[in-house]
Amino acid sequence: MKVSFVLPDFSPIFKASNNFVLKISAQFMITNIFSRVTKTTFSLALMLFAFSAFSQSIILNQWQFRKTGSSKWYKATVPGSVHTDLLQNKLLASPFYAGNEAKLQWIDSVDWEYQTSFVASNKMLQQPTIFIEFEGIDTYADVFLNGKKLGTAYNMFRQWTFDIKKQIVPGRNNIKVVFQSAIHKTANLARENLPIVLPDDARVYARKAQYQFNWDWGPKFVSAGLWKPVKINFGNERTVQKIQPKKNEIELVQKKDSIGHSFYFSKNGKPIFMKGANWIPANAFPAAATKDDYRALLVLAKEAGMNMMRVWGGGIYEQDYFYELCDSLDIMVWQDYMFACRMYPGDESFFANVKEEVKQQVERLSKYNCIVIWCGNNEVDEGWHHWGWQNQFNLHGNDSAKVWHDYVKLFRDSLNIWTKTFDPLNRPYISTSPQYGWGNPKSYASGDSHYWGLWWGLEGWEKFKTHTGRFVSEWGMQAMPNYSTVKKYVPEDERYLYSPSVNAHQKAGNGFMKLNHYINQYFYDTTRLSKLSLEEYTYVSQCLQYYILKNSLATHISKQPVNMGSLIWQLNDCWPVTSWSLIDFYHQPKAGYYAAKNAFLKMDTHTDKVYPKHLTLSKPNIQVNMERTGFSIVSDVEAYYVFVDFGDYNKYVSDNYFNLKAGQKIFIPFRMSNEIMRNKPFKILSLYNILSK
Repeated sequence: MKVSFVLPDFSPIFKASNNFVLKISAQFMITNIFSRVTKTTFSLALMLFAFSAFSQSIILNQWQFRKTGSSKWYKATVPGSVHTDLLQNKLLASPFYAGNEAKLQWIDSVDWEYQTSFVASNKMLQQPTIFIEFEGIDTYADVFLNGKKLGTAYNMFRQWTFDIKKQIVPGRNNIKVVFQSAIHKTANLARENLPIVLPDDARVYARKAQYQFNWDWGPKFVSAGLWKPVKINFGNERTVQKIQPKKNEIELVQKKDSIGHSFYFSKNGKPIFMKGANWIPANAFPAAATKDDYRALLVLAKEAGMNMMRVWGGGIYEQDYFYELCDSLDIMVWQDYMFACRMYPGDESFFANVKEEVKQQVERLSKYNCIVIWCGNNEVDEGWHHWGWQNQFNLHGNDSAKVWHDYVKLFRDSLNIWTKTFDPLNRPYISTSPQYGWGNPKSYASGDSHYWGLWWGLEGWEKFKTHTGRFVSEWGMQAMPNYSTVKKYVPEDERYLYSPSVNAHQKAGNGFMKLNHYINQYFYDTTRLSKLSLEEYTYVSQCLQYYILKNSLATHISKQPVNMGSLIWQLNDCWPVTSWSLIDFYHQPKAGYYAAKNAFLKMDTHTDKVYPKHLTLSKPNIQVNMERTGFSIVSDVEAYYVFVDFGDYNKYVSDNYFNLKAGQKIFIPFRMSNEIMRNKPFKILSLYNILSK
């Protein structure tokens, strides 16, 4: 047995962003990381013991696919999905453009097949062990080798391994994966469970990314495919890597106090105010998210002063690279299990499936220092108690008792036990988030809270003065994405408010009604919206997001030590959409990002005393002077929400949506390319542009 000491991989952080590396010197980062080696609790975490083995692997990456029943095969990309393969073969229009989502629903209602082949050499055939390993199959599929069925996959979050030693033949071997429609499969499973109807979608029967079935910020692309690599492994034994357990320096403190029960994280006994956001999958098709996507989003989060990401339970257990980056960037991770906003089955086969999922995922993820808490689900407990499911789905008496019993068994009992069993670091587990719903007074006294009185309740940010709670793990405010992004999905002849394409990318119920409620309350008389272009409406929606987040965060921060965290919903988008995101699908920071950045870096507790719509403004003459290293900007009169827009250049600047005093000159660091210096593509907007309409 060979034991080796592996140094931490610095490449994710150094490749992450030139801007970030410029701000934090490489010397400091290296010193900071290696200084931890002198501390017992960290040094053990860096010691990767690799037990040597002799197995070899062949990655299978030459695939074809077809619709079942069709005679023609097309080139497929693995990892990938049916939708992205159809798109790459120019067999469908862009799923994210205009209203194309509605036109592509047929894809999820048919079955699909993938196939490849490999050559078994004499060397391979002589090995004692040969198996095929699918790191991720999405989701219901039968696997065949040379026409003989190896087995069936039925969980997107599990690795599926099949022994092929006896079935393999000399020379060329064929592998086929036949996918069943998840829409049809889950509908059949739901029918089998009648008369009990689980709230409130058949998707709960699928161990599959729940957001694929649509969400109030995401499209409905249920899809199918091989979303992670496929390998042939052979040799004497499989390679096993283990991390020696360490003492966890981060603790979750939940203690009874004069208010209720605390909920905060501490390091070496010192409380930490958690500054961060909720993370959703970076693409509607999970395999399409690249390392560049992860890097761009997480570096932006770090530059905004964030120290925590909550991996939300309706998405996926993220790729290893996500957690590697979080480790490198010193961003802690709140890790949900993949259950969200519905009640789930309680039969033995479902529990056995979930147990294996938890085993594989916890063993995979537990080696990352960034993970500081496991959470059973997102808003399922709250939904059962406050969303009216019992009446809506006729769950009364024994039926209601059974559904609730299954909930307790899974989330309060089984997941708790499995987490402790498979996580060598024994990190804390909580059964649900939030502990109490936002309509329950207990949610402001104990546990974490999702305060959606803001937005869903149409309440103002001022409500946080009395309803902040102990740890605000979800809250936020919508805005349209940047106009450069809007133009990517809205045809030119539909660039007006409430056009079919604009509405197709607003998934929240009564989304524009709620958005306009807040615009009217704080910024602009919405009876005059017809005076605004779509670009101007986009701008004022982002000003609103900045204003709400700025003042809400200031209030959250001021409530220390009663409140010890604020995680904004949401950091990112999975497609171009009007949503609560801080960063749009094309990695462009929205106004809320800058509000969060200023609040988290400065820990500012100042709130605005005057609503923006009540400001008395004069027309500003704003001058911009461009230099190689950035630009200076000055206004002759006071200007509010000054937005420097580089349009289709999609350039990120370190500060935006700022206020300028009369005669005040500020400098914004920014790397100017020759093209930008020559074309000067920027546009300047300020609140005067809106209020003067």
